[in-house]
Amino acid sequence: MNHRVVSSEEWGGARRQLLAKEKEFTRLRDQLSEQRRDLPWERVDKGYVLEGPNGKETLPELFAGRSQLIVYHFMFGPSWDEGCKSCSFWADNFNGIIVHLNQRDVTMVAISRAPFAKLDAFRKRMGWSFKWLSSFDSDFNRDYHVSFTEAEQATEAVGISVFHKDASEHVFHTYSCYARGVDAMNGAYQYLDLVPKGRDEGDQKPHPQAWVRHHDKYGG
Repeated sequence: MNHRVVSSEEWGGARRQLLAKEKEFTRLRDQLSEQRRDLPWERVDKGYVLEGPNGKETLPELFAGRSQLIVYHFMFGPSWDEGCKSCSFWADNFNGIIVHLNQRDVTMVAISRAPFAKLDAFRKRMGWSFKWLSSFDSDFNRDYHVSFTEAEQATEAVGISVFHKDASEHVFHTYSCYARGVDAMNGAYQYLDLVPKGRDEGDQKPHPQAWVRHHDKYGG
């Protein structure tokens, strides 16, 4: 790589200039996070039933005694033999943090349309411990805009949805994000953004994440 090389004094000055921008970005991010939390909620009245390691469970039961629930919409269609490699990249990032989320009154699960047996087999292959449920017999994926008919677009999409449950067992949908909206939840990408080459995806075809593999498929 060819890059400008300067003295320690000049480097320090340039770093301080960037630091001012980073601090402003942090303040703006904090403001945006507050605005996100201030969004109005919508009550969830539909009785979704999902299948997981404990058999059939309703959406309120997924909170597991906590008041906040994060759902990672993992792309894994009913006819697929394995989960989406990009969603698997994200799962590698969130699998180990759920125990920490639990300490802040948050439960996190993944939900996909594939039958539970497929999800569980793939989870074991990947060595993940997070709870993964199937929405195969419900409208959950479609209602939260991550599953579609072939006539509409690609049949599966990635997303994250957040829910709150009050003391009366009423559940509310508080937030969802899709596509690049999930970018910040991938810690590996945040580290890549620090290094000289960055994400280095400009030559990847047909999409930037073409380089990503399931973690048991990388060579060397």
